[in-house]
Amino acid sequence: MFTGIIETIGKITSIEKENSNLHFTIESGISHELKVDQSVAHNGVCLTVVKCDEQSHTVTAIAETLSKTNLSSVQVGSKVNLERCMQMNGRLDGHIVQGHVDTKAKCIDITDEGGSWRFQFEHPISEGFVTVEKGSVCINGISLTVVDSTKSTFAVAIIPYTYEHTNMHTLNIGDEVNIEFDILGKYIAKMMNNKN
Repeated sequence: MFTGIIETIGKITSIEKENSNLHFTIESGISHELKVDQSVAHNGVCLTVVKCDEQSHTVTAIAETLSKTNLSSVQVGSKVNLERCMQMNGRLDGHIVQGHVDTKAKCIDITDEGGSWRFQFEHPISEGFVTVEKGSVCINGISLTVVDSTKSTFAVAIIPYTYEHTNMHTLNIGDEVNIEFDILGKYIAKMMNNKN
């Protein structure tokens, strides 16, 4: 379980293929605090640490994960947002994030609004892919508030701190991001669909 509040940005230093799996080694400021078997969100994807040392840690993504996330397109040198799992004795600063990515979305517009940035995304239409204005959405592991919403698109406003301290500043129009829709919205959408 995560909050969507990014702790740091990691840099991918190696990618090794083994059968249909990819092993990612990431250098980060929190790698030295990690241990094997720990869950860490990488661009919002919950992955298990399989190896670590003072400067880096390694995680494995299986074919199912690669097919549903943007981890299949990252390269050596790519920046990834990192968050360790939530502690139960602390404040929940973001929203409830499972680290289970629902789909990829494409960035279709970026507007510099002179003090903030507006990013618009397009996603596939599906029963549980629901956003509402002022609701929560998780983009590459970042807990964000929706400012505009349609059936297949939504926008978020990014403050300077988030822009600088996550990989949002690396996004370009056409790039794909990982999306985890709000868990409460997904349950309500499923209940409404079953009712009909």
